[in-house]
Amino acid sequence: MKIGVPKEIKADEYRVAMIPVGVDLLTKAGHKVFVESEAGVGSGFADEHYIKAGATIVKSAAEVFGEAEMIVKVKEPQPAEINLFRPNQIVFTYFHFAASSELTQGCLEREIVAIAYETIRDRQGRLPLLTPMSEIAGKMSIQEGAKYLEKPMMGRGILLGGVPGVAPAKVVVIGAGIVGTNAAKVAAGLGADVKVMDINLDRLRYLDDTMPANVDTIFSDPHTIRKHVSEADLVVGAVLIPGAKAPRLITRELLRVMPDGAVLVDVAIDQGGCAETSRPTTHQQPTFIAEGIVHYCVTNMPGAVGRTSTMALCNATLPFALTIANKGYQRAASDDPGFAEGINMARGRMTSHAVAESLNLPWEKV
Repeated sequence: MKIGVPKEIKADEYRVAMIPVGVDLLTKAGHKVFVESEAGVGSGFADEHYIKAGATIVKSAAEVFGEAEMIVKVKEPQPAEINLFRPNQIVFTYFHFAASSELTQGCLEREIVAIAYETIRDRQGRLPLLTPMSEIAGKMSIQEGAKYLEKPMMGRGILLGGVPGVAPAKVVVIGAGIVGTNAAKVAAGLGADVKVMDINLDRLRYLDDTMPANVDTIFSDPHTIRKHVSEADLVVGAVLIPGAKAPRLITRELLRVMPDGAVLVDVAIDQGGCAETSRPTTHQQPTFIAEGIVHYCVTNMPGAVGRTSTMALCNATLPFALTIANKGYQRAASDDPGFAEGINMARGRMTSHAVAESLNLPWEKV
């Protein structure tokens, strides 16, 4: 199979979808890999590294898309990339279709085979290709939240962990999955007063057993969300319904009763955001203020730590890329139902029920 690795063109995206070892393993398996020049520079990988691993370096994205039967990317295709797709071309990347009807329609019209990192499941039902970026985003949510609580950043002027004689910040994490757990762990380590909220009691019991004493677990319902968010200095939105739009759990009205200068880090923004006021931002302009609350809604948070993120992502995606190249996506889906859940569209039709339901589109099984 001919595999293409283009340079990411989303604003402030420094990751690359394949590291040299991936090229080495694919070429040794008999495949050919085309890498766009300087695709890996943001993550610390020069063209020479890819050439030594057996890649063919090409000068433009058009050449990559023109040569490849499978495109391996990091972020959702941008408009200029969608225009380069051709029917039946396999595209293996994060898509987050539920957050964008324009992206979905564009990819359907090009009749690609869209295999989404974020909906592939392993044999335990987990999301192995979403997990590493969720871990990074969870840790970064506290790092960024602490920064934007500072007064020069328009925050409340609060030190997350406090000092002797002064109370620490109140941190509320909505969602106790991978993002939420990592956010709570870092916030607790910095000494904050942390509340983790979820509707999964088994998960809350687990965290209650494993988290330090400054982390409380709270069952999530409209009343408890209102109570704890209204008192919070930092809120991390970490809710996830795989493939579907994030539920809007934080209303504009609720923001109005929060302390002025409090911070909301909406990690769920990739799936549309969990606050009514959330809208996508970039690393160049990461925040805006709505109802007196500092909103941090960067859609590619892990892109800021490109080296770490690239290594973590490629560790997870490479086995799947090899499987697709060796078997083809249809046989891979037949052999592994969890992989089949990653196929969001094929033959110009939506094949993911969760995405189709979110966008009110018809769907069919792979």
